[in-house]
Order: sequence, then C-alpha cells, then structure tokens
Amino acid sequence: MTAHQFALSVPATPTAVTAARHQAVDAIEGWDAGLSTGVVHTAELVISEFVTNAVQHAAADPVSLCVRLDEGALRIEVCDADPELPQPGLPDPYSESGRGLFLVAVLTDRYGAEPTAIGKRCWAEIDLPTSPDQEIAFSLPLQRS
Repeated sequence: MTAHQFALSVPATPTAVTAARHQAVDAIEGWDAGLSTGVVHTAELVISEFVTNAVQHAAADPVSLCVRLDEGALRIEVCDADPELPQPGLPDPYSESGRGLFLVAVLTDRYGAEPTAIGKRCWAEIDLPTSPDQEIAFSLPLQRS
C-alpha cells in the first residue's frame, strides 16, 4: 500500500471545523486505498472532535490537521497553540458536551495528546483491517453537514 498524507491549516473559527472535516474526508476517499466505510466514518468523527476542541481552545491561532495513511494505520493529528492537554473523562449525565474524547478512545486503536514547542498535538490511530472481512468493531454513521 502506498503511503498517503493530507495536511491543512485552518483558522480557529467554528466554520473551519466543517471545512477541515470535508476536505480531509475528500482527500482520504481520493486516495483510492480501499478503506472501509467504517474506517472513513471513524476518521471523520475523530477529525471533527479534534478540530472542534482545537478551535474552542486555540483562541485566534490557526489549527493544523494532518492525516497519514501507511501500511498499518490511519493516523490523525491536530495541533493548536493551547498548551493545556485535554483531560478525557465522562461528564455528568446531564451535560450537553464532554463526550467526544470518550468516543475517540472507544473508536480508535490508540490516541493521546502531547505537548509541542508551541502548544499541543492530539492524535489517534485507526488500525487497518488485515483482511477484507475484518471491520472496525464499532462505527457510527455520520452525515455531513
């Protein structure tokens, strides 16, 4: 399998989330790498969650998104200038937000956050099926908005 990469920098605005998600998914689908619908939908959710969080915490600084496909996994990275690392956990049952990183943890094979020289990098990896019959154990259908 050929390695592929997509990178994008967006302003820290709410409309940037939709643009980043659509452009990244279009790029992933354009690689014609035979990725399953489950892998693409999971990537779409992770991209949306990470970029949304970065936009909310990055103030006026740009947010960068990088998606890489190699032999074994699809890796998603989002960097922003806020040095505070996210603290995943389950919110109160009545909270209207705060579940995104929990979903990322459930749907991906590995994820994390690390400091960078100018802020932080949040990343997640989705292992690729080793056979055509192997699928992601759980995926959520998403509709583009």
